[in-house]
Amino acid sequence: MKSWYHSWRAAIRIARRDAWRFKGRSFLVLAMLALPILGVSAADLTLRSAELSSAQQLDRDLGSADARLRDPSLDGVPLLQDPKGEMTVPVGNYEEKPWPSGRTDVLAAVPPNTKSLVDSEGMAKLKSTHGLLNTQIRELKAADPMAEGIMHLDRGRFPQKSDEVAATNAFLESSGLRVGSELTARGLDATYRIVGAYELPDALREAQVNALPGALLAPLDKALAAAELPGTQSSTTYLVATSGDAGFTWNMVKETNKKGVTVASRAVTLNPPADSDVPYYEQEGKFDTGGSNRTTELAIISTVVGLAMLEICLLAGPAFAVGARRSRRQLGLVGANGGDRHHIRAIVLSGGLVIGAVAAVVGTALGIGLTFALQPVLEGWLGKRFGGFDLRPLELIGIALIAVVTGLLAAIVPAVTASRQTVVASLTGRRGIRKSSRVLPIVGLTAVALGAGIALYGSTVSDQVALVGGGSALAELGVVALTPALVGLFGRIGRWLPLSPRLALRDAVRNRGRTAPAVAAVLAAVAGTVAVATYTASSEAQDKAEYEASLPHGAIAALSPDSPADVPAIRENVQRLLPTDVRADVDRVVVGKRSCSSYGGGNCGRYEIVVPKAHECPLWMNDVTGEDPTEKYSKAERRKLAKDWRCTEPGGGVGNSGGDILIGDAKLLKVLKIKDPAAEKALANGQAVSFRNTQMNPPGDAKPAGDAEGGARGGTVPSKNSSENGSQEGSREGGPKDGAEGTIDIRVIDAADIEAADTAMMEGKEPPGTVKSLPARQVSGGQNAYGVTMLVPADLAKKAGFTTVPLGAFYSTEQLPSDKQQQKLDGELAKTGGDIWLTVEKGFTPENSLAMLALAVFAGLITIGAAGIATGLAQADAEADLKTLAAVGAPPRVRKALSGFQCGVVAAMGVLLGSAAGILPAIGLRFTERRSQDQMYAQALDEGWSNGMQAAAPFVPVVVPWATLGLLLIAVPLGAAVLAALVTRSRGALARRAAI
Repeated sequence: MKSWYHSWRAAIRIARRDAWRFKGRSFLVLAMLALPILGVSAADLTLRSAELSSAQQLDRDLGSADARLRDPSLDGVPLLQDPKGEMTVPVGNYEEKPWPSGRTDVLAAVPPNTKSLVDSEGMAKLKSTHGLLNTQIRELKAADPMAEGIMHLDRGRFPQKSDEVAATNAFLESSGLRVGSELTARGLDATYRIVGAYELPDALREAQVNALPGALLAPLDKALAAAELPGTQSSTTYLVATSGDAGFTWNMVKETNKKGVTVASRAVTLNPPADSDVPYYEQEGKFDTGGSNRTTELAIISTVVGLAMLEICLLAGPAFAVGARRSRRQLGLVGANGGDRHHIRAIVLSGGLVIGAVAAVVGTALGIGLTFALQPVLEGWLGKRFGGFDLRPLELIGIALIAVVTGLLAAIVPAVTASRQTVVASLTGRRGIRKSSRVLPIVGLTAVALGAGIALYGSTVSDQVALVGGGSALAELGVVALTPALVGLFGRIGRWLPLSPRLALRDAVRNRGRTAPAVAAVLAAVAGTVAVATYTASSEAQDKAEYEASLPHGAIAALSPDSPADVPAIRENVQRLLPTDVRADVDRVVVGKRSCSSYGGGNCGRYEIVVPKAHECPLWMNDVTGEDPTEKYSKAERRKLAKDWRCTEPGGGVGNSGGDILIGDAKLLKVLKIKDPAAEKALANGQAVSFRNTQMNPPGDAKPAGDAEGGARGGTVPSKNSSENGSQEGSREGGPKDGAEGTIDIRVIDAADIEAADTAMMEGKEPPGTVKSLPARQVSGGQNAYGVTMLVPADLAKKAGFTTVPLGAFYSTEQLPSDKQQQKLDGELAKTGGDIWLTVEKGFTPENSLAMLALAVFAGLITIGAAGIATGLAQADAEADLKTLAAVGAPPRVRKALSGFQCGVVAAMGVLLGSAAGILPAIGLRFTERRSQDQMYAQALDEGWSNGMQAAAPFVPVVVPWATLGLLLIAVPLGAAVLAALVTRSRGALARRAAI
């Protein structure tokens, strides 16, 4: 035991001295080991500090209160909730009766002998130095001790009077205002003074203004209602503090639930009841996937850490081999003085141990220091404050040990190689000859075959993506094991190369011990890059094939679905700042007040297009029995009906963003590039234009399905030649003919009848409401309406008694707007503070170009680094050959050329092998996705869900990114060779000839 201790103590001292002597090499290995430790320790510390405990989260949500009571809008019916109050359902079965909906009096549910504090929130447009800013208004007496912790005061004070407000730092920064400024809201004459600035610790980027309860939201809602503008849509909760120490108990929560109110209780969250005592779980069951998700996360993290350690070992291994080769005389002296092989191994392994330990300490210390120094920056990036600087020693020690283990693993192969050198060979500098292992290629081939088989099984038979990833990783490790044998195969092409590259290739093949790890390191980096690049390129090709344009190329839509008052300014700004050509103004229909938005809600009604009974999809027709209509048909019948013209759904586009009815004229047809003179004439004559054939009521009785041709399909009008009478295609493409004239029925439902209409719809009955018939014409076929369902001229809408408000405008352009023009427009539109939908159709735009370039650059850096390490080892190893070349008259440039080709050969072999190995996992993942989507498509057909517009099978291509491969195969090895040649001296140092 004592001998073992002294031998390792001496080995560590020798390794420490060598590390200090060769500072450049030591720093290189230290950086490779320390940088990952720095990143991982900093990430761990950041995530742990940002991860709040339950008590800390409750302090930010409840302040010092015991509970928060909330209205779930279930009309006050008794309800059940989970202990945290996140999941809520009404008591009983509502499958065959309407879901309860309506406000609940929360204040009436507050238990007696408790103190409550009102907390209301709403949205309003506040005037800033730049225009209008859509801002959250929060009415909470923030100075009350019960609210302490919800808001953190930064400067000034919280409001104490009804004409005072405080604002978050995010609001002040966005608005250009400051503490002491006057603040007004659009539509309200009152002025408020900003008396303080605060922050929300859980939402640092939130633009919010705080006022006293009743000081801002109520008068603002009253003023907006008088001006027929949308209100603040405010909601109110109550903070409750109990008198006892037990807090708001679970029994109190259940009693409050009986009054239709949900509760988030501090006491219940910190000490939840048993599952058997939670009625919500008894009715709904408990769904928990935490264990499965945790296992998946651990598997992913373990895989990433393992591959990262492998990459570092492959990169650092040659560096340790360089040190062992340069210290071979010293190691020979150890052997000459009685040292055994295990002493030699201990000295080389100690080098990995020393540098790994230093890297662990340095990386961890830098990670902690950088996280502490950058805490405000990290909090701003995360958007929330840390709960505390949470140092977890065991986790940091575990992360640090990765550097130590990685250093030891990287030094194993050089240590074994150095211990096999004879004393004479070490002292004389002779390299000796060692045969390649015959077992390693067999192991590599077995791993490649097994891994490829597992990946193939996972992609074609199983639905487990993990099998594809695991099999691909195993196959890649097999290729790494095969690297020495593959390097030998590359040597056969040397006979056709000029002198310098032939010498470089021969040297690489003869010294596979140093070449193979560097090639394997390049292989691993390139394989990952090629896998991600292939998968990304394939996904991009699929996205391009599935891309559905919102408008014709170059067209623009600027719509405001909830703020008609802003529309005139929006229309003018777009036309003034962008290169527009034709402008088509459109309005929308409202039922109720003019302030009703397209989203509905409030005291607003709605309208709906009445589909004729003959045109209704049989798969969607509810009846009084309440049964699923699809259950009436067999699988074959559902497959057939899924492609029926009656069962198609609206296509994509922004045309129906303001509802199914747009009020406009023939200019919209020009912007949408719909060429139909008859439709333009119909609009001029006061007829509506229909873009969906299912909604048309033709004169007389409707023809049976399959007896008619043409018509629009889901926002896209098919060609009239796409079907034939009496055929299967004809039944799929049936409906009113192209250009058919008839009527369209519109049902107008008042706000008071909304609930009754929903009930009638669920029961398959006729909903209440007034039905109005509009004369209409079906647009001609073969044209895309981009989601527009129906276009009604203004005179016809007025004649029908519709209330209309401005929605926005569609524009055609002379040329695509530049980024500068669009940014300027965005700035102008932001001044309105409204919810504006601005769409500029630029066609399909790939989003991964920068990511692909970054991957190629990353792989290039790894390749150059690994090739450079191998080149340094080659120079140390081939110094005798270079001296011989100089002695026989080789010019100085041969030294530089040989160095460059040595680096280029390693890079080229690694890139070539990595490119081949990287395509396998990408293909496997794509095949898995193809199989999954084919199964979903078949299920959709079986259930009758398939949209007739998307009746074709899924398109899941595999695309090889030739541009990325070309960059890796040509540019990277060439760059590595040039760089190595440039940094190599043309003349070596003078030295005496070694004795033989």
